[in-house]
Amino acid sequence: MSEASAERVPVEAGFFTIPDDPSASPQLLGSKCVECGEYFFPRRPICARCLAHGCEDVTLSSRGTLFTYTYVHFPLMNSQRADHGGYGVGQVDLPEGPRIQAVLSGGENDFQIGMEMELELETLRQNKQGQDVVIYRFRPSTDGEA
Repeated sequence: MSEASAERVPVEAGFFTIPDDPSASPQLLGSKCVECGEYFFPRRPICARCLAHGCEDVTLSSRGTLFTYTYVHFPLMNSQRADHGGYGVGQVDLPEGPRIQAVLSGGENDFQIGMEMELELETLRQNKQGQDVVIYRFRPSTDGEA
């Protein structure tokens, strides 16, 4: 892994926040329809439910419930992960309503449908500028709250 002091940048802008404090929780960036109140991830300008224009940008919960998952027995591409043995992919239901598909943090036997999950960042690689390129992922919650 790279040094803790390296600047962190998202693998793609506009999907999540990167707190200045590495121990702080990141937030997913979504949208809320001003007409019907539906939430979305990722952000969108037009509501997929009622087709109203002008959805507002919101931050979404950093916790949710694991809806389903699978485990991929192949290393995550371009990753600095130490395990290299595979990774989980799952769908996490957020309290606001969106179901998020994401990489999961943990081993093959660490997940159970219905378990509480929390958002975190993972360094994928370092870019040519020496910055840590990060992705969001979910891990089993350590305190049992969603």
